[in-house]
Amino acid sequence: MKFNYKNYGQGVLRPVIPIEIGYKENFVSYEVLVDSGADLCIFDAQIAEILGIDVFKGEKQDVCGITGVSEFYYLHQVKIKVGGWDYSVKVGFLFNMARMGYGVVCQKGFFDIFVVKFDLLKEEMEFKERK
Repeated sequence: MKFNYKNYGQGVLRPVIPIEIGYKENFVSYEVLVDSGADLCIFDAQIAEILGIDVFKGEKQDVCGITGVSEFYYLHQVKIKVGGWDYSVKVGFLFNMARMGYGVVCQKGFFDIFVVKFDLLKEEMEFKERK
């Protein structure tokens, strides 16, 4: 499946794609940055709350991003839908991530499911399911 890079204006292109995140019967649409440098999928904690997940009941972990500031996130098992296909993955929910405008999919929970090809000049990404 192919997705176009998202244009943020003034020459800023990012590999951001639409997905759906699900828990039990509930699903919500969400945009995520496809980040080959990230170790774990992390989404805003508000998404968990919308889905009916008690964020604080997850396994507490800490993450240190590019700024060097350590923050806590909480691990939960959810489903993600990418291009109509469902996958069960463990993700972290982090408070105050909404300021970024999107979540992050990464090595565990995305790159272990798909072979990913980035083509910046064509402004597209291609994902093939691993067999």
